[in-house]
Amino acid sequence: MKQFLTLDDLSNFDAQVQLAKDIKANPYQFEEVGKRKTLGLLFFNPSLRTRLSTQKAGRLLGMDVMVMNFSNEAWAIEYEDQTIMEGLRSEHVKEAAQVVSQYCDVVGIRAFATLTDKEKDESEQVLQKFIKYASVPILNMESATAHPLQALADALTLKELELPKKPKVVLTWAPHPKALPHAVGNSFTRMMGHIDADFVIANPKGYDLDPRITKGIPVVHNQAEALKEADVVYAKNWSSYDSYGQILRTDNEWMLTPGKMKQTNNAAFMHCLPIRRNVVVSDGVLDSTHSKVIEQANNRTFAAAAVLKTLLS
Repeated sequence: MKQFLTLDDLSNFDAQVQLAKDIKANPYQFEEVGKRKTLGLLFFNPSLRTRLSTQKAGRLLGMDVMVMNFSNEAWAIEYEDQTIMEGLRSEHVKEAAQVVSQYCDVVGIRAFATLTDKEKDESEQVLQKFIKYASVPILNMESATAHPLQALADALTLKELELPKKPKVVLTWAPHPKALPHAVGNSFTRMMGHIDADFVIANPKGYDLDPRITKGIPVVHNQAEALKEADVVYAKNWSSYDSYGQILRTDNEWMLTPGKMKQTNNAAFMHCLPIRRNVVVSDGVLDSTHSKVIEQANNRTFAAAAVLKTLLS
């Protein structure tokens, strides 16, 4: 594996999830793999779990880790070729990627969608330009359209749950005051393609995800109908895809509550975090014994460690 941009880069999904599980059981078993190697983490957007879990993952493998936040620590980067750089951007990605490659053996990049230009977001300009000019593997720590490290951690979380042989898993849209990207929803949907489950997506009209990603998956616009007999409920907000980046509704009708969860089969509750309490989901759901959000966050470390181990190998 030369890059990890989406789950499609994995040659064997099940083996990767099992590797993450094995590392969780014995975290330092591969600490020689990254000895005298350096992991560089470049953040163009905020992070808590991704930053800390990926740093820890690198150190479990014996790597040195360097972190840079481009919001306040680095020159603004230009990505367009053959441009006259007379504006605010002082550094071109052509030099930046080559320079970072001299310092690091693997480079992780976190760069969100703009949610203003669908075509540009879907081109994954930041990731693709770093890949073009870097000479080391690139690790996607959430891009405009994908968050594969989160999806791999979600797969590990599902593997650890005591579920029926073919569980019903529901990805439900939830309200949020800000326009949020589609990356988590996209990657969770792609991940579920590797799981033997009855998978359903529930969202209001106007909020369907990219139809190329949801092709063949039931998408319903009635949350109550979707939640019936669910074994796992994963809540996540995303802005409109058709009316790209727009917020079409702000009411709390789709907020998850204990009453709604009673319609499920005592479902486990999942969310990638951070989460707005009593907006996306009520305290009663988030603080219940069925909530798995903390374990999901813990699994981020081992998912990242598994991917780094595969990249270094």
